[in-house]
Amino acid sequence: MAMTPHTAEVARLYQTEFIRSARAVGVLWAVCTLCFAIIEVVILIQPSWVGTREVHYQGGGPVPKTGTLGLFEVCVESDWPVPECRGSLSTLTPLPAFQSPAVLVCMSLTMVWSSVGCLSLFRFCNAATVYKICAWLQLTAGFCLALACVLFPDSWDCADMRDLCGDGVTSFSSGNCSVHWAFVLALLGVLDAAILATLAFVLGNRQDALLPEDPKDGENSPIYYNIHNPLCNISFYSCYCYCPYACFTPCVTLLLFLSHCFAFFWPGRNCK
Repeated sequence: MAMTPHTAEVARLYQTEFIRSARAVGVLWAVCTLCFAIIEVVILIQPSWVGTREVHYQGGGPVPKTGTLGLFEVCVESDWPVPECRGSLSTLTPLPAFQSPAVLVCMSLTMVWSSVGCLSLFRFCNAATVYKICAWLQLTAGFCLALACVLFPDSWDCADMRDLCGDGVTSFSSGNCSVHWAFVLALLGVLDAAILATLAFVLGNRQDALLPEDPKDGENSPIYYNIHNPLCNISFYSCYCYCPYACFTPCVTLLLFLSHCFAFFWPGRNCK
């Protein structure tokens, strides 16, 4: 059933409101993508994937070491205010036991920054195509980061871990140590990448439907009256009938906001 002129005008107003909301969500997605890229850099360079637990020394033996360990460095507390770090972060040479996780994190970092670079393509290419390219890049980045998070504890049975965490270290058992905020941030990055990629796919799939071409005089309008749910034609929430995925967008936006707040504020309280 074709729309009457008045109903078509009302529908266009609601469609315009939905377009504005979609653009706002797209801007939020772009900002969160940039934040995720910065988080990836922190994950890569920080030597805080694993750290020693608090041990009360009672004498009668050597003082246990306290410090942290990352993909590139092992930092041990000393009498100086700055811990003594051993590794090659300046040359990006990972510790021998953690070469595979380091390579995967580097690949994830490259994918994320590539998606940030693709944001400039919005001025030259179709928006839906750019969203989908970024979505696949972010999905690949999340997969690489998830694989790194699995391989990292599998590589704990090494000399660097035993020197810092004791002889009780085995694969997936950290001995006297525990995971620190950088490893938790990497796990959060996996969730973040999945949310960003999902939102990018949603925005890309619905981008072509946001601005239908105006019909020529005498032709039928491409917008039709919803006879099954008249409320969709007269209420403010008609945009949700126009785009079924719009109900999903606020939930994704809230998850993005909470994940980035956690990522930026929680590590600072635990970094030693």
